[in-house]
Amino acid sequence: MTTEEELPELMTVKETSAYLRIPLPTVYYLVQRGQLPAIQIGGRWRIKRSLLDKDVLKNEEGGQPTVLVVDDDPALQTLFKQFLKKAGFGRIVVGTGAEALSFAEKQKFDLVFLDLKLPDIPGDELYVKLKEVDPNLPIVIITGYPDSEILTRILANGPVTVIQKPIEFDQLNQTVKILGHRGAE
Repeated sequence: MTTEEELPELMTVKETSAYLRIPLPTVYYLVQRGQLPAIQIGGRWRIKRSLLDKDVLKNEEGGQPTVLVVDDDPALQTLFKQFLKKAGFGRIVVGTGAEALSFAEKQKFDLVFLDLKLPDIPGDELYVKLKEVDPNLPIVIITGYPDSEILTRILANGPVTVIQKPIEFDQLNQTVKILGHRGAE
């Protein structure tokens, strides 16, 4: 692994993939959706490392709380992005458990919204893995299945905040305020 000083300021998509420890297609996906600080030079994407560290990985102290949203529903991802932007949160929105884990291992989050039904990892398994990475991480469960066995297994670990789908903007606002964060005005 190279040291920070050896890494270029403008990284290729491949270098960014290795730096963030996420799959190459995920980097392309995040760049195309404007979730990574990238510019095009000669038809190729370049990601600015200093902005990545500051805006995405939050390596600098202070700043706004950072939220990880794990849900594979594109409409819900859009709702979360709009709400969290309005509330002034840093946000990373992913659709799989694998992506969520790779981000959680790389940076600290102030809050996670976790869907129970994911395409790759059951929600209760991901919940346990996220808690292994950061035992104090507040995780809010979002589900359309409040009576599911997956939720029952999570509740066996202790009390947890649950938001039932369909999710409303006001419901999100109230939840982040209850958890001690400033909501969207």
